[in-house]
Amino acid sequence: MTQTHFIYVHGFNSSPASIKARILGDYLEGEGLAAHYSVPALSHWPAEAMAQLEALLADRLQPVLLVGSSLGGFYSTALVEKYPHCRCVLVNPAVAPQVLLAGWLGDNENLYTHEHYQLTPEHLAQLQVLVCPELHAPERYLLLQQTGDETLDYREAVARYAGCVQFVQPGGSHGFDRFEDLLPAILAFAAGRIELPEAVALPFSQLSH
Repeated sequence: MTQTHFIYVHGFNSSPASIKARILGDYLEGEGLAAHYSVPALSHWPAEAMAQLEALLADRLQPVLLVGSSLGGFYSTALVEKYPHCRCVLVNPAVAPQVLLAGWLGDNENLYTHEHYQLTPEHLAQLQVLVCPELHAPERYLLLQQTGDETLDYREAVARYAGCVQFVQPGGSHGFDRFEDLLPAILAFAAGRIELPEAVALPFSQLSH
């Protein structure tokens, strides 16, 4: 069986140094899969970010599992709909970032790299181009969602990915608390199996609504 390649797709104003990217990387290293893991540092421009991701996918013959967090989940959806050899795990994904980020126009700073840039209407237009009205391969998605997400309305993702396998956990946060508990399930999904733990309720983030 051909080994799946894992690509972590980070979210808005994030980077490969994000906590979940490092947790996943450490886990895969422990499983002897470090050579099959990529974490690109994505541009804040959506079109450039997609070009970076597609460069990792276009000539790759092996199966790919994208693990997309927040905005990375939105990007991962667009890629799964385009590339048949891709599957994805969505972690508290952004469903309509072209709408959500309208409130973030102006000066922004990457939380990890401290890069400053201007978020513009052109960013939103580039996101709009990536919208996939329908999911044509629901079996290639696994949604990991916590209801305590203080940044996104979790119900939007539950509705958007209604035809997909879902793990909806009460409580938690946008950062997805106890992400490490889902790592075996991510590895199983990469191998075509559904092996989800019980969705035990977690404390809600203090920032949650």
